[in-house]
Amino acid sequence: MAHLGSRRRRVLALPAGLALTVTLGFLPAGTATAAVTAPEGGPSAPVVTDGPKLSYVVNTRGGRSTARSVEKAIGKAGGTVVTTYDRIGVIVATSQNPDFARTVRKVRGVDSAGATRTSPLPSQSTTDLGAPRAVTAEEIAAATAKAERANKQAGGASGRALAQDPLEPLQWDLPAIKADKAHEKTLGSKNVTVAVIDTGVDDTHPDIAPNFDRAASVNCVSGKPDTTDGAWRPTAEESPHGTHVAGEIAGAKNGVGITGVAPGVKVAGIKASTPAGYFFTEAVVCSFVWAAEHGVDVTNNSYYTDPWYFNCTSDPDQKALVDSITRATRYAESKGTVNVAAAGNENYDLAADSITDPSSPNDSTPGERVIDPSECFDIPTQLPGVVTVASTGAKNLKSSFSNHGLGVIDVAAPGGDSTRYQTPAPPATSGLILGPLPGGGWGYMAGTSMASPHAAGVAALLKSTHPHAPAWAIKALLKAQADDVACPEAYDIDGDGRIDAVCEGGKRYNSFYGAGLVDALAAVSK
Repeated sequence: MAHLGSRRRRVLALPAGLALTVTLGFLPAGTATAAVTAPEGGPSAPVVTDGPKLSYVVNTRGGRSTARSVEKAIGKAGGTVVTTYDRIGVIVATSQNPDFARTVRKVRGVDSAGATRTSPLPSQSTTDLGAPRAVTAEEIAAATAKAERANKQAGGASGRALAQDPLEPLQWDLPAIKADKAHEKTLGSKNVTVAVIDTGVDDTHPDIAPNFDRAASVNCVSGKPDTTDGAWRPTAEESPHGTHVAGEIAGAKNGVGITGVAPGVKVAGIKASTPAGYFFTEAVVCSFVWAAEHGVDVTNNSYYTDPWYFNCTSDPDQKALVDSITRATRYAESKGTVNVAAAGNENYDLAADSITDPSSPNDSTPGERVIDPSECFDIPTQLPGVVTVASTGAKNLKSSFSNHGLGVIDVAAPGGDSTRYQTPAPPATSGLILGPLPGGGWGYMAGTSMASPHAAGVAALLKSTHPHAPAWAIKALLKAQADDVACPEAYDIDGDGRIDAVCEGGKRYNSFYGAGLVDALAAVSK
């Protein structure tokens, strides 16, 4: 399968020939210059600040007093502090000093420091290619008619609590994880909130508005929370990705459009991507800390942190990014938050001895490199404690694009696949995942981006059933209750006679599906 450049968001535009969607960043160089006092003792020396303006994370140890001292050193090194997260010892800064990171790493109390990007801070966005396929008026009418017929037939049926939403007949993914049966018992608790760390959420959409949690929503793009009303929304030029994901999790069961996996829980939007679709470390750190401190029970993370697909701890800049986000995810979990993340769309074996990464850094000029995935990490997906989700299609097979790996994948969930590869049973017509789009519409998307929110939705149902359970217990139940899915005898998804991926392990746990396919009915029953 062709690789056309890695995607920040874990989503595919499969109708366009199975090509991975691509966002290209054309970022202008900074030009400002200044001279400041050198941070070290001895004769004062000018610090060069005529380089490109980059963003940095500085990871400290020793508490708040140390952080204050490091903040002063940052200023002396030609940097400007954007914000400090004292609870995890992470400082976000910007600088035009090309030696800023090397200088700050020598400061007492600094564990690691590194640039979060390789190109200057952007002043304008680029075009987002690979838009989802919108549902047509004819498809809506046909699906609505099917839902009405199904509701009439079930009118007197015992045990059926709620009617189908108009587009639910097209959602093969709900019965795949028994969410339709779960909804007969409960829709989930309004006391549970899932935060979508993503491209922004359109909270005015009729499928999202009834369940939207404004108090837990924010814009974290700069690395510092922006609580301006509506700052969490995508603009008309930005990706619909976050809105689609939010609907998959908690689309209201209200007689409109689609139904989410947990249509009774709350959903929040934490906007973390730039207008061009990049998720930089400072925004991701901000997002997890915000979630931790605003009562979020589950976060969904359908992206990887730019600009490196894999962050190698042998590189001081990349190590700093791993350190920062590890601190943030652990802090969130310590506050009771379950962090769920997409495994990725390159059909990589994340447990292999080596992987060829042709896409990093994706904010400047990528270069092919061979990495060891045991030392170079896709973050936050491969961080300790994060639930890593692989994707399945309408036939419950691993999606053609889904990453896999023994000991890496925790669970699997529906993320869609080419309809030609995995055709759903009628009345569903597309092998992709249906969800809301900004502006009040609906459309199909596919990717592990869509699998992760299904798992996050089940985690939210588990939290609804077990409101006092800590994060580790919800994660354990998510895996323990998953339905076993054995390795296929031979995985030739496109039927060309060649094996497309090798599954390792047994029925109860393997490299394709982890502990199995998430089970919404079990989540509300046990």
